[in-house]
Amino acid sequence: MATNGEDNQNQVSRHQEVGHKSLLQSDALYQYILETSVYPKEPEPMKELREVTAKHPWNIMTTSADEGQFLNMLLKLINAKNTMEIGVYTGYSLLATALALPDDGKILAMDINRENYELGLPVIEKAGVAHKIDFREGPALPLLDQLIADEKNHGSYDFIFVDADKDNYINYHKRLIDLVKVGGVIGYDNTLWNGSVVAPPDAPLRKYVRYYRDFVLELNKALAADPRIEICMLPVGDGITLCRRIK
Repeated sequence: MATNGEDNQNQVSRHQEVGHKSLLQSDALYQYILETSVYPKEPEPMKELREVTAKHPWNIMTTSADEGQFLNMLLKLINAKNTMEIGVYTGYSLLATALALPDDGKILAMDINRENYELGLPVIEKAGVAHKIDFREGPALPLLDQLIADEKNHGSYDFIFVDADKDNYINYHKRLIDLVKVGGVIGYDNTLWNGSVVAPPDAPLRKYVRYYRDFVLELNKALAADPRIEICMLPVGDGITLCRRIK
């Protein structure tokens, strides 16, 4: 029969193996946050899309419910209207954004996979916010270069959310800093990367976690050293770093 200590260790092991979006080391505490704060206030379309996404084999890629709630409130607090999202998947964070924006708000959304986006599109359409979204299929860097080539796009975005290929985060930042307005915010997701940013070199990490860890570490150092922004790293979801452009 398992002892309490063994039960606790098993719980921690399950937590780490499942790869929770939350970095909290207690499943019970994370569930308390969801059940007390997130789920009672979660808009019905977001709940529906979350449940649709949970059935997808790559569901670990989705934005967590607590992070969706955070983004939705943040966008309202900063009165965002013109936004961008790089990395859409099925559109949970995109829907959180679209619901927060005014009726004439806009989201330029980019992803290399339209099929995943179309899984969530019926829910987005039913929610009445599809008209706010301009979805572009394909890699983001060429499109960002096109935007930068036109001076009128400089400083035109209130908020930009990045949840895509971690090995290009630095390349995104070099471009996005010109596109976001002074006083605007860029949010980089997964900046604590499953907690691996503090893991010892010989830690038994999944292959994809180990591969991208160095890119995440490089980004975190670059953001901390960038004089054009002030930053706040939050342990929400898998870690999100907010960058407010100051010059």
